Amino acid sequence: MTGNEIRETFLGYFERNGHTRVRSSPLLPANDPTLLFTNAGMNQFKDVFLGLEKREYVRACSSQKCVRAGGKHNDLDEVGKTARHQTFFEMLGNFSFGDYFKREAIQYAWDFLTGSREDGKLGLDPERLWFTVFGGDDEVPADEEAAALWIEVGARPERVLRFGRKDNFWQMAETGPCGPNSEINYYLGEHPEDPEFNRADLVNGPGDTTMEIWNLVFMQYNRVETEPGKYKLEPLPKPSVDTGMGLERMTAILQGTFSTYDTDLINPIVEFTAGLAERDYESETQAGFAMRVIADHARATAFLIADGTLPGNEGRNYVLRKIMRRAIYQGRHALSFGGAFFHKVTNFVVDQMHEPYPELEAQRDFIVRMVKLEEERFGATLTTGLQKLDALFAIAPTGQYPEWKELARIYDTFGIPRDLIRVSLEERGLITFDEDTFNNRFDMALHELQQAGAHKQDVYAREDISTYKSLVDDDEITSKFVGYEQTKVVDAQVRAIIKGTEKVSSLKEGEEGELVLDETPFYAEAGGQVGDTGWVVTQDGGRIEVNDTLSPVKDLIIHKVRVVSRGIQVDDWVVANVDVEKRDATRRNHTATHLMHAALREVLGTHVKQAGSVVAPNYLRFDFSHYQPLTRSEIEEIENLVNYHILRNEPVQTNEMAVEEAMRSGAMALFGEKYGEKVRVLSINGAEDIFSKELCGGTHVRATGDIGLFKITSDESIASGVRRIRAITGVDAFKRFREAEAIVESVAGGLRTSRTEVPVQVERLQEELKKARREADDLRMKIATGAAGSSSNGDESRDVAGVRVVAREASGLDAAGMRQLSDTLLARIKSGVVVLGRTGDGKASLIVRTSPDISKRVPAGQVIKELAPIVGGRGGGKPDMAEGGGNQPEKLAEALEASYKIVERLLG
Repeated sequence: MTGNEIRETFLGYFERNGHTRVRSSPLLPANDPTLLFTNAGMNQFKDVFLGLEKREYVRACSSQKCVRAGGKHNDLDEVGKTARHQTFFEMLGNFSFGDYFKREAIQYAWDFLTGSREDGKLGLDPERLWFTVFGGDDEVPADEEAAALWIEVGARPERVLRFGRKDNFWQMAETGPCGPNSEINYYLGEHPEDPEFNRADLVNGPGDTTMEIWNLVFMQYNRVETEPGKYKLEPLPKPSVDTGMGLERMTAILQGTFSTYDTDLINPIVEFTAGLAERDYESETQAGFAMRVIADHARATAFLIADGTLPGNEGRNYVLRKIMRRAIYQGRHALSFGGAFFHKVTNFVVDQMHEPYPELEAQRDFIVRMVKLEEERFGATLTTGLQKLDALFAIAPTGQYPEWKELARIYDTFGIPRDLIRVSLEERGLITFDEDTFNNRFDMALHELQQAGAHKQDVYAREDISTYKSLVDDDEITSKFVGYEQTKVVDAQVRAIIKGTEKVSSLKEGEEGELVLDETPFYAEAGGQVGDTGWVVTQDGGRIEVNDTLSPVKDLIIHKVRVVSRGIQVDDWVVANVDVEKRDATRRNHTATHLMHAALREVLGTHVKQAGSVVAPNYLRFDFSHYQPLTRSEIEEIENLVNYHILRNEPVQTNEMAVEEAMRSGAMALFGEKYGEKVRVLSINGAEDIFSKELCGGTHVRATGDIGLFKITSDESIASGVRRIRAITGVDAFKRFREAEAIVESVAGGLRTSRTEVPVQVERLQEELKKARREADDLRMKIATGAAGSSSNGDESRDVAGVRVVAREASGLDAAGMRQLSDTLLARIKSGVVVLGRTGDGKASLIVRTSPDISKRVPAGQVIKELAPIVGGRGGGKPDMAEGGGNQPEKLAEALEASYKIVERLLG
């Protein structure tokens, strides 16, 4: 069976058994910043398992694309070394959300694995299978139920093994859903009938001839903290099942190969790389290792870029950059690629995998372009990193290696691979220990360096939502949003009041808190659109200001409020009023965002994908994938296209449908959004077909003409391959137009010319100003060089131990002028040292030049290192030229005078 056939066989089997096939979620986790990347099939169902979300189905199956290359699950450094580690892989899974439990899950697993291929199953030999269950501990009893069920379906009792918490108990966190898990292992060796080879102690034991292929997690407990550091397990009312099977591992088994790199999922990429390098793939060589790294990393790179992650310097973007640069370095180092090659490999990945994952084909050109750009950047960075490495060795005491933390910093900052660092140490005779010791020391230094970053994950942890969840689960309090149709509700009832994290019965005048209404017109922040503001008025005239609106859990809308007068109590009947002016302005900006997104894709290309947005009353901000600044003509074309559709006053249509149906209809899903099974689809028709069609739960205008006017105010880069546009609409756009008109009229009046002649007159004045500046610079240089030769013998240099030294102030010059003057003075004295200084803007600047014949005896870089601290700063440079400065300009004269003594000491 091919890898594609195995994937389809799995999904087809579970569909026949009542499961809903769910498409893979993107590798960028939706609304879950605790994860770098999607790393398991259950990620997209996390809120379902936590009870925060409900789906229309209670059984699901999926083939989930996953990346494990950072955080808790990080396989990056093992890729290529072992037979089965990958950064990118596919996880097959079947899930039960409070429907079936252990009996059915175990029956399905046994049937699918051991049933005949003619019946759409895998046909594995049961004598190669081992099954593990939780053996119990002080907190949780042994899972004898699962053990008995495996025996009941057909497993021999001696092949059902018991292990501890490390191997057979799963929990999402210290508290929350948890439970025992049962792992299925497979013996890969040649002697399944021989107990000397196919034996129990190899399960979770030494070697890799027996490997895990499927994990069944039984979520049956809720772990609660009874007091600090103490927990108890409570049975879940609706136990659930989460399973995961690695497609690559199962493909290796069914294709009779020991390594996943030899399967038809990955081997064609390995062989393609070998072909580019014009050599054969030999698995045991350094070149073979490099080919495996490149093949795996090309898969991860292609899928991550297609899903909207681009190489950068922070977070998941930085992890992608490390993945790419690791592959590029292996190609250069082990396969001797002289130029760019990695983009060709990622393009081949698209060829191989675009059928099950059509998003790859849609983003093919963008993937290739971004990879090629990163290859070019890495070439320059590698050069810089090697220079930094050489500089570290230069300052280290003779016979000693640099600080491990500094070596780790070069690896972490510049992407210099650790094996190149190790080779550099070996070449200098600084390593007397083996590679494992080197790796241990390096890992410790890297851990120390990144320790602060590791704690950043805590910053991203979700806020405490227990109070909100209790309102929904325990008190059965929910909110109905009616704000699509109206901005005022006259008979809303206060269902709950929260102050801090506590439920209270009332708020007094001047207090701040949170309100929950049974129905509300206030839109809760989501999809980039800010939450509504406005007023709540009680029947006795109490006035409550609504400053923000949020929805921390499904079906609950929270109004953040301040009581302006009187007070408010639970069960009060109130009038809820949205600030209509702000809501209308937000509507205009939100619909304009959709129009602009469509225009960007039409003008720049379909590689444009949303990477974030803010929709506020006074502006919109849109982040999108693109590799270069927008030209003036592109901005004008985008503005023209958006305003064209505004002037056509096209209807804005909203339809509610199932998410799968919406995706099939061509609707675009947006960055970072998590959608339920029912979604709102916003469509804007063009002259001949649909111009924009996106999934969106926000508020919008009824027709595009309501937007009035659209104007882009800025375009900037915020990360490699990601740009940010800011724009305004309606009244704000008109105000900007009026301000621009006033500026043009003012400038035209000042120049005493017509509006149309303003650009010509400004250009003329700029040329005149440039000419005047050049003349002033020339005059200052003549004055400076004339002053330099104004001594009685035409030479102001001093003789210091037989070397001529010039040290003088040149405050009339800029930095370029100082360099030019230093050239002139050095040419005049022919052999010697020139030190110049200037002051300006509260700072002192210094430059040191030395002639070639004495630069080794008196390095300019050493002179500047001793001079710069005198003026409160630092400096550096090469032996023949160095620059520096500081924030104490009053000490410039002292520094210049000290230069003679420094030169004398260096010569002595």
